[in-house]
Amino acid sequence: MTEDIREIAFDTETTGLEWDKDDRIIEVGAVELINHVPTGKTFQAYVNPGRRVSEATIRITGITDKDLRDKPGFEDSSIVDALLAFFGDAPIVAHNAGFDRGFLNMELARCNRTPIPEERWIDTVMMARKRYPGAPASLDALCRRFEINSDARTFHGALLDSQLLSEVYLELLGGRARAFDFGDEKKKIETQQGHAEPRPKPLARLGDGAEKAAHTEFVGTLGDDAIWKRYD
Repeated sequence: MTEDIREIAFDTETTGLEWDKDDRIIEVGAVELINHVPTGKTFQAYVNPGRRVSEATIRITGITDKDLRDKPGFEDSSIVDALLAFFGDAPIVAHNAGFDRGFLNMELARCNRTPIPEERWIDTVMMARKRYPGAPASLDALCRRFEINSDARTFHGALLDSQLLSEVYLELLGGRARAFDFGDEKKKIETQQGHAEPRPKPLARLGDGAEKAAHTEFVGTLGDDAIWKRYD
């Protein structure tokens, strides 16, 4: 039996764009995928970054300093340990993975945890650019391309974006556009039929003499062109 493939679609929201300076994570969201399909299991947490959220981030996410004031820091077990447990050893799917990997590994380093190596990450931006060279590769653009409903995305949010990402990832792999191909099975059946060996002799008639007489009498009533008369 083939082993199921477990992956995690993941997204972060942050105070700004520079993980290698003073910016921090303010939200994480993750969606479990089995064989590239969401299972319904998710993880989401808001994070107190210990610094102010930029005005640009507030415009994009709607998350303010007040919203995060009573939230735990990333180093709290309810966030870092719970998130790592949700990840397990699964590959992590992210849109522009270098950004999310940079922020996540920075936060892990701050609480003396092992960074998640690059080889565990799957970047859907790179997948999209390879499949559609020169076309827009933003999450919104891919949702439009694949007719994925993103109406609820009035603000960016880590969990919502992870859910949309899981659908985009499935489509980039072939997803709903992949049709089941019965061609090989059809050819197999046709080949088997085409090479069927004829019976060495016809099957014996079933039924006793009275049934045969009744059948002959019935066929006689159908006229000279009745197909049954050709095989009677």
